[in-house]
Amino acid sequence: MSARRVIVVWLAALLVTGSFAATTKDSAPAEGRALAQQLLSLKPESNFTNTGKLIIRGPKKQRHELAYQCRVSVTETNWTSYYSASQGTNVLPGFSVEHRASAANRYFDDRTNLLTATQIAVSFAGSDFSLADLGLEFFHWPDQCVVKWEIKRSFGCKVLESRNPEPDAGGYSRVLSWIHTETGGLIQAEAYDARGKLLKEFRPTETEKINGRHELKEMEIENVQANTRTTLVFDL
Repeated sequence: MSARRVIVVWLAALLVTGSFAATTKDSAPAEGRALAQQLLSLKPESNFTNTGKLIIRGPKKQRHELAYQCRVSVTETNWTSYYSASQGTNVLPGFSVEHRASAANRYFDDRTNLLTATQIAVSFAGSDFSLADLGLEFFHWPDQCVVKWEIKRSFGCKVLESRNPEPDAGGYSRVLSWIHTETGGLIQAEAYDARGKLLKEFRPTETEKINGRHELKEMEIENVQANTRTTLVFDL
């Protein structure tokens, strides 16, 4: 699998429009665990670097931009993503995620200190993305269940519910992910806080056609409780 394809699947595979009513099916924990594991098993073929910018909008519509970089290193058994951001000459603290298909992710700060569950729930570079969001940590939770099939934005999707057995005060209790049934792409996600209230919405917002295929150009995450929004724009 190409490097860009892995990033597209992990950070929103499609941009589509429209929405239709849901058709509920029986809950399927076994199918949910298999689907989550399938997403976790995706691995880039080689090292690469993605660049772009983070556009951060505050609750009063104030806006600032940061340069963004994700540097990926691949080994035989796992792969590591290092995320960093900067504003001019001011380089902000970065972090890395060690992705392991058969085990939990491990997160490290710039000094290679292992981060705790509480520490990965914090904001990345002041954006609406947490460290755990960028690592898609919720797919590692033990409780994964396909709760329904739904036509979302004109595509058939399995709706995967990931439940956190021990949510922290600032973390998520559950995440709903709309997974395209044909491509396995994550096209939308909703995260709920420890009280079960909607906290964040994630969606792709723009693609660009390159060499005959649509590549992810832009995605955004919105904190609906804080009324803030962050857009991640990739350099293609």
